Amino acid sequence: MTVPKEIIIAGGGIAGLTLALSLHKHGIPFTVFEAVTELKPLGVGLNLLPHAMKELTNLGLDAALIQRGIETKEVCFFTGHGQQVFTEARGRAAGYNWPQLSIHRGDLHKVLLEAVRERAGDDAIKLGHKCVKIEQDSDSVTAHFVDPTGMPLPSVRGSLAISCEGVNSPTRVAMHPREAVPRYEGTTSYRGTTVWKPFLSGASMFYLGTREAGKLVMYPVRNNVDAEGRQLLNWVVEVARPGEDTSRDWNREADISEFISAFEHCKYDWLDIPAVLRAGDKVYQYPLVDQDPLPFWSQGRVTLLGDAAHPMMPRGSNGASQAILDVACITKCLHNESDPVSAFKAYELARLEPTKRVVLANRDISPDAVLRLVESRTGGKRFDKIEDVISKEELADWQERYRQIAGFSVKELNATSADKSQ
Repeated sequence: MTVPKEIIIAGGGIAGLTLALSLHKHGIPFTVFEAVTELKPLGVGLNLLPHAMKELTNLGLDAALIQRGIETKEVCFFTGHGQQVFTEARGRAAGYNWPQLSIHRGDLHKVLLEAVRERAGDDAIKLGHKCVKIEQDSDSVTAHFVDPTGMPLPSVRGSLAISCEGVNSPTRVAMHPREAVPRYEGTTSYRGTTVWKPFLSGASMFYLGTREAGKLVMYPVRNNVDAEGRQLLNWVVEVARPGEDTSRDWNREADISEFISAFEHCKYDWLDIPAVLRAGDKVYQYPLVDQDPLPFWSQGRVTLLGDAAHPMMPRGSNGASQAILDVACITKCLHNESDPVSAFKAYELARLEPTKRVVLANRDISPDAVLRLVESRTGGKRFDKIEDVISKEELADWQERYRQIAGFSVKELNATSADKSQ
């Protein structure tokens, strides 16, 4: 019997489509199987850090992404009183060889989808195929699917299977039936977008406040969305909420009344924050949950990638970025190793520990967590001079520590060359 060489990719989100493009560049056969019957531009905004943009540049996607998104120039940190703690440059403005890009998730997904169809053809993606089980033997894998109604579809054989199914990956559950339940931090996030005139530099991201009293992150993801030259602003609110909410559904709608009171006082000469929030489109609610890092991702010819492998809290702009780094690593391992099982183990060995560090860092020392430190030292009161609360050196060290953990320290990243084989 001839063993099929095709790799089965379960999931057609950001991770799955990026993986498809990377495999295609290396001439490795694949098919993407996606549960939905129509791929729509869903979600809100996200940030692609310079190390992720390096890999997307290697795939020839940088121009299309930059055209649709906004290069982040700076990140500003403010207390809940609106006092500026500090500002730091980001992306190429900070000396990186690659930009940091703020972009709507739907725009990123569209760029990836168009590239896969253009390069590999429409048949490279099978819609309406939800993977419910993967079996394997010594030579191949067999993936079992159902349609949107739950009716079985023909099974598919392949050489390998890679789960890019996200935080609710059934493949991860089958691989780790006794894994710990999702860990709820006690914080709920609310996400939305608003069409508004540019603020600060027009390419700024800011963090304001802490989750205990109400935290806000905001940045533009599209330029010139109307004749007035306004932008599409992405915003995320975090508010402490007791309970055990572990329902990981990005599409749960909420009402602005659940959090707007925390920001009624935030009217500044550079932005009327409550007005922006009230002018937003739909609001989506999501609990801040992650899972303790797994001991392994691979079993024989099956492995996990992206959120399926390392669900993390959406802080530090690292969810999509770490998935993209996974893609670069696994493709390199498949390209260099003659034995695919050994390739999966090499990938796991290279990525398991780095992603574990990011998952844990996002709990306590993400970039904006410095605002909690300032809040603690001031007792939540206004300060006269930030230097009396925290030194410039400590602020710089805090941010550099996270960059080191997440793998995008400017000196170390710039020391790497753009690998044209990736």
